Amino acid sequence: MKISPNIVLNYLSHLVSVYLIVKVQRTDICGKKIFEIGQKYYFEDLGIRNTVVRYVQKDIGNVLENLVFIHLIQKGYTVTIGKMNHKEIDFVCDKRNERLYIQVAYMIPDEKTHEREFGNLIAIPDNYKKIVISMDDMIGGSYKGIEHLHVLDFLTHF
Repeated sequence: MKISPNIVLNYLSHLVSVYLIVKVQRTDICGKKIFEIGQKYYFEDLGIRNTVVRYVQKDIGNVLENLVFIHLIQKGYTVTIGKMNHKEIDFVCDKRNERLYIQVAYMIPDEKTHEREFGNLIAIPDNYKKIVISMDDMIGGSYKGIEHLHVLDFLTHF
């Protein structure tokens, strides 16, 4: 099916205007600038998302990321997507003089995934709080100063 980019952008704009989805800007962590392209969109309500898109097990990572995004917004953070060189940081969260960097992964089953999730945060050259959120059973504590939280702990205690 061929759809022009302008039609897609118009649909996205309408979905944002009726509060079904939220457009999140991408920001350069080192240069402190907002990019004009590369935004991400998150559903305002996961129940509506599951009705519209239909939940399937393979989407659990996207649903988990969306859930963390909604929680951060409800806690009063301004949230952007971080970019540093060729690495993406899921969420750069600002509130007053506080900043957080957050990575979200369904599971971290191997060294490659561990390196991606923790490595992206380790590469950030400042000392703000950094958190990895996942659904792994055996987590807690920190790795090189980066907290690793189970999603339930994040949602109930953060």
